[in-house]
Amino acid sequence: MRIVTVIGNRPQFVKAAAVSGPLRAEHEELLVHTGQHYDDELSAIFVRELEMPGPDVELQLGGGTNTAQTARMLAALGDLLGDERPDAVLVYGDTNSTLAGALAAAQARIPVAHVEAGMRSFDRAMPEELNRVVCDHVSDLLLVPSQGAADNLARESVAGDVRVVGDVMVDVARLLAPRARADDGPLRAAGVTAGDYVLATAHRAGTVDDPQRLARLVELLLGIGAPVVLPLHPRTRARLEAAGLLDRLRAGTTILPPLGYLAFTALLTRARAVLTDSGGVQKEAYLAGVPCVTLRDTTEWVETVQAGWNVLVDLDAQAARAALDRELPATRPELYGDGHAAGRVVAAMATLAR
Repeated sequence: MRIVTVIGNRPQFVKAAAVSGPLRAEHEELLVHTGQHYDDELSAIFVRELEMPGPDVELQLGGGTNTAQTARMLAALGDLLGDERPDAVLVYGDTNSTLAGALAAAQARIPVAHVEAGMRSFDRAMPEELNRVVCDHVSDLLLVPSQGAADNLARESVAGDVRVVGDVMVDVARLLAPRARADDGPLRAAGVTAGDYVLATAHRAGTVDDPQRLARLVELLLGIGAPVVLPLHPRTRARLEAAGLLDRLRAGTTILPPLGYLAFTALLTRARAVLTDSGGVQKEAYLAGVPCVTLRDTTEWVETVQAGWNVLVDLDAQAARAALDRELPATRPELYGDGHAAGRVVAAMATLAR
């Protein structure tokens, strides 16, 4: 089979790192990077660190509103698929790149496979939730990380074939977490000691685009009562600078540039806890056995909350401090598979052969 894979941001590089190797052992893959993540240097870090194939096509379509960005991607991917005529299109997650890839393929009557299908926060105000729902309903093959995700799709009566394969992020974590955990360099660079700091990330529009919520985020991070290490997303940096809050935040936290997968994982695996608004980081924290405090009031990774390893606090500083001090569960169930999801994804892709 000839398969076009569409990726566009950090988590999708990581997921493709798990799948592209075994996929290329059996099929022909064209890896397309939309450029939604516009930090080319960071993208190159993922290609090098994760030993994944570099993108075959780079569209450089980052920036702009969600609508404008998706429209540009849809037009470009429509032309590309018209030229390439693949047997299937593979997309990951819930980004604008995911939506554009799925829609372009469906409109061209090319089968769509969606890795990480079925995840739901049930918050339609989140662009990612809209992307997930639409993508799932145009996909022919829905590859889900958990039974809960499969149950969501059953309730929605999707038309495609639903298969529980596990989460490909588990594959990557099991392979690379020991290597990251053995590297003290990122901790030395941040000036922190294992177990004494909180790792934080924030980038979602709902967290940083509204000036009042951005100010609440800053006060929350400054009031944690422990050293905070914050790899700063370009979007968040721009919002902080525009609001005149960057210097205030810098005075009470350790701000780092965006990090590659290994450096970020080295910090995550040795953190006391994680504060984040990222869906992917919630899951990475769970896989690493690090307690998570989520700066949202909904999550698509509901199993991590039910297991007691993740607490939703939105931007309530008092609730965040209480969550950091909570007693952790005695167990951490294997929620997202056994680390062999990529092989199941590749096997399932063969069912789309025409």
